[in-house]
Amino acid sequence: MDRKEMKKLCIRTAKIAVGSSAAIYVAEALNLEYAAAAGSIALLTIVTTKWETLKLSVLRVLTFLAAVALAWVTFVHISSEWTAYGVFIFIMVLLSELVGLKATISVNAVIGTHFLTTMDFGMEFIRNEFLLVLIGISVAIILNLYHDNHNQKKDLIRNMRWTEQQLQMILREMASYLFCQEMERNVWDDICNLEKQLHGFISDAYEYQNNTFQSHPGYYIDYFEMRMKQCNVLHNLHYEMKKIRTMPVQAEIIAQYILYLVDYVIEINIPQPQIERLNQIFREMEQEPLPVSRAEFESRAMLYHILMDLEEFLVFKKRFVNELDEGKLKRYWN
Repeated sequence: MDRKEMKKLCIRTAKIAVGSSAAIYVAEALNLEYAAAAGSIALLTIVTTKWETLKLSVLRVLTFLAAVALAWVTFVHISSEWTAYGVFIFIMVLLSELVGLKATISVNAVIGTHFLTTMDFGMEFIRNEFLLVLIGISVAIILNLYHDNHNQKKDLIRNMRWTEQQLQMILREMASYLFCQEMERNVWDDICNLEKQLHGFISDAYEYQNNTFQSHPGYYIDYFEMRMKQCNVLHNLHYEMKKIRTMPVQAEIIAQYILYLVDYVIEINIPQPQIERLNQIFREMEQEPLPVSRAEFESRAMLYHILMDLEEFLVFKKRFVNELDEGKLKRYWN
């Protein structure tokens, strides 16, 4: 576990510990029965992101009355406690799964044990249980309002720059291969490492989106997903290059284009000029004399595939730019 992950774990653990203790303290101050349950509810509600906590809290309140009604139907009408609780859990879990409310099961199960123990379905005890839920989720919401969004945003931007540097390095290595120069690095390993890191960056971008109330936080998700698609293109590029047996003279033209392209693998760039220059290379290659041998034909075919991969590489960036609305352009590109 790296330093960043350890920091996130420590913050989340501290929130859970403080939140659980605070919820119990408030419940005891209000002289509620089963005050310790408020701590458990807070613990179960403090999840990774603000939006998840808010959503889960609303669902806990909405399903509370349904759980009370189900407890009354099963516990009052079934004499055996263990049978009644089994039926209660069966119906509750089944209904929760069917309507997509699985996350509410744990708290409602805890509340159910209180009704099973007391067999009290009076308004005062229902109020007691509702306050336990309300205290637990309120503490969770308050604590989850704190999130280190500023540093997380700085990390996302730092990861964007690192991703661009890796893409540029890989493209330079591929150009060197087409120039028939000695490879200084294992390109395959570099591509696989970039792909692995991008999975983590996408996850971080989703977490940032769910922890901020700002507009347009999905920009970072779209950016890293676009780079992931480009990384997949590099997989194909590398595979096509390795299949070339003899390097035709046209390979140098493509290598020079790749070196030209490197400088434009940056965040703020509309790739239309690069696409137009690539189309020019397509037209020029169509005017080249036909290959005279099978080996030359196969190599030229591979070069053509490489050009199409480069076109796809640029198209992914173009789509990303085209999908930016005015708000995102103003916020991130000005």
